[in-house]
Amino acid sequence: MRSSPSRAPDGDRGSAAVEFVLVGTLVLLLGLALLQLILALHVRNTLTSSAFEGARSAALADRGLADGEARAESLATDALGGISAVAQAREETVAGATVVVVEVAAPMPVIGLWGPGILRVEARAFEES
Repeated sequence: MRSSPSRAPDGDRGSAAVEFVLVGTLVLLLGLALLQLILALHVRNTLTSSAFEGARSAALADRGLADGEARAESLATDALGGISAVAQAREETVAGATVVVVEVAAPMPVIGLWGPGILRVEARAFEES
């Protein structure tokens, strides 16, 4: 009598459940790592945009460095919710032109929104006279 082709040998019995758990865990970890990378890139892009807006605000003729710092901190903190950002503004001279530089620093999200390192970005804008 021939054995049925649809039946698996007894040695492979139960291996589908183990394989599902192992592959499922790997896919889940890969998905979580991808989400964390997306979050880190979002934080970096938000800080860059906030620094640019702060530099542009500080470079206006009727504004000062403190206005740029406040604008950058406000935008970054509002956009990121649980992450507090700190901004510093300064003036530099580049090829005879005055440039406002705003640097924004915030914690780098490594696990969720928490992280041990600090992410620093800066933006520049030509000062209006």
